[in-house]
Amino acid sequence: MTTLLQLNSSLFGENGQSTRLANQFAAAWQDAHPEGRVLVRDLAADPIPHLDGQRFAAFLSKPGERTGEQQAVVDFSDALIAELRDADVIVLAVPLYNFDVPSVLKAYFDHVTRAGVTFRYTENGPLGLLNGKKAYVFAARGGKYAGTAADTSTGWLRTILAFIGISDVEFVYAEGLALGEESQQASIARAREEVRLLAEPLRAAA
Repeated sequence: MTTLLQLNSSLFGENGQSTRLANQFAAAWQDAHPEGRVLVRDLAADPIPHLDGQRFAAFLSKPGERTGEQQAVVDFSDALIAELRDADVIVLAVPLYNFDVPSVLKAYFDHVTRAGVTFRYTENGPLGLLNGKKAYVFAARGGKYAGTAADTSTGWLRTILAFIGISDVEFVYAEGLALGEESQQASIARAREEVRLLAEPLRAAA
């Protein structure tokens, strides 16, 4: 079954602009894939624990030597990775908080970026293992940062996704949302139109 995995990270839940854009795209994808499955994980409402020394030690532990607590940590990570591995399309709703992605999204990637599982080291460097997937990032920002040195999140997202094997990534930005009503409405309208245009090929292929 074709699957879309949507990862939301806005503190405002369904009212977050990044979530709304992601929902618009996911709805269009579902229309084009009526037999497909949309799986939504709200990282703000149900946050992933941040990585600490004990959790990292669990990832490094050998299967036969793990404590029950370590095994639970690994099982949780494995379940997240299974969702990601099973998905054909990854949709990320990403607001910008203090010039970076939300910490809950960083925590998610800390749990799914595991050596020997989603990537491996080779003599030529790291090799991502989650290949053949398409990712869409719907980014909402209060200011205007795309294409500037202040936009640290775009580069980080491209890097971390490619690191685990997902290099086909499209970005849609809604920026200037805190710069007045006119700026906000114009930016949202542009972003929604971009989402519509992204979804058109999906319908044509259906």
